[in-house]
Amino acid sequence: MRVLLVDDSRAILAAFGARLAAMGHEPVSAANGAEAVERFREQSPDLVLMDIEMPVMNGFEAVRHIRAFEATRQWAWTPVIFLTATDTPENLVAAIDAGGDAFIAKSVPEAVFEASMKAMSRIAALRSQLSRANRKLASLASLDGLTGLVNRRYMDQRLDELWGALCREDAPLGLLMVDVDHFKQYNDRYGHLAGDDALRQVAAALSRVVDEAHRDGLPDAFVARYGGEEFSVILPRCPLDAFPRIAEALRVAVVMLAMPPERNDSWGCITLSVGGVYRPRAEGVLAPLFRRADAKLYEAKQNGRNRVELVVQ
Repeated sequence: MRVLLVDDSRAILAAFGARLAAMGHEPVSAANGAEAVERFREQSPDLVLMDIEMPVMNGFEAVRHIRAFEATRQWAWTPVIFLTATDTPENLVAAIDAGGDAFIAKSVPEAVFEASMKAMSRIAALRSQLSRANRKLASLASLDGLTGLVNRRYMDQRLDELWGALCREDAPLGLLMVDVDHFKQYNDRYGHLAGDDALRQVAAALSRVVDEAHRDGLPDAFVARYGGEEFSVILPRCPLDAFPRIAEALRVAVVMLAMPPERNDSWGCITLSVGGVYRPRAEGVLAPLFRRADAKLYEAKQNGRNRVELVVQ
């Protein structure tokens, strides 16, 4: 495991570094607390061995900075063991209060130190497994199980983040609400399994259009399943002239799927209605934009479906 070793004594760094290397670990050294915080951010160690009394920044303050940094990252926690020549009860209490997890003397016998490192290695392995599992769960919680697109929950979180950035930049936002036309009739005629497959195909078609937008210079664009047969396409920093082109490309992409393969006399193949709103400069709150996009979607339905209705607001 990678061990961040922090002490202002070169002799201590050399001695403990050699012991760690002999055990098969990778020591990373820092000579004071400020340097330790910098190394921690750069190296992502599995364990921190921290001295207390050091120039520039002491060990207690350094660990507070490390814990504050970890608080900004998901599933982050790194064991911290304080190393000191004065293992007083007061130091022990202060070490735990600062965010440390254990406390050992620099004069610790070799066998005890080696056993402690073995225990820390097991904890590091478990921590890595837990972190991977938590990241996987977080990813699954952000995805729609049917289509594989991001879900409404993720869309709301991501759009809140983007909206704040866009407001600071006075940048534009394009918002499109997309609904599959006559989807109930499709389900009634072909069954719900076929309906599920149709939604997956529609989602894939929308994703291809958004992928093309990425290649055209809109890296933050994304498509989400809003609910049922409704989707949202979010286009941060989208130029005004590109907005209607992307909306029309979404509609055409689904028409080209030609689902079902035979035409139904009453309603034909699956198509999309698209309603959208374009805000040239982000400001205020988001909710009115969704209401306006929904109104334009309703307008597209009322005007015959399989069409795009947009507004600049």
